[in-house]
Amino acid sequence: MPEVSATDASRNFADLLDAVEHDGASFTIVRRGKVIAELHPAPTASGAKVKEFLRRHRVDEAWAGELAELRSTLIPEDRF
Repeated sequence: MPEVSATDASRNFADLLDAVEHDGASFTIVRRGKVIAELHPAPTASGAKVKEFLRRHRVDEAWAGELAELRSTLIPEDRF
């Protein structure tokens, strides 16, 4: 991950963001020789990742029953 001084990062922030957004680049921001931040693409989620997660973590039928029972005892707020 390339190091960029805080001053250069400030002066070229839009260019850094473009590189992160379009190229998936990451940067380490350094001030006075000390690493102060990392700039990298934000993690993304997709329906495929959610489906994969749900396939790996099947529904616990006992918990689902307890949840349904608990929900049946709740009183909607608009009844107060």
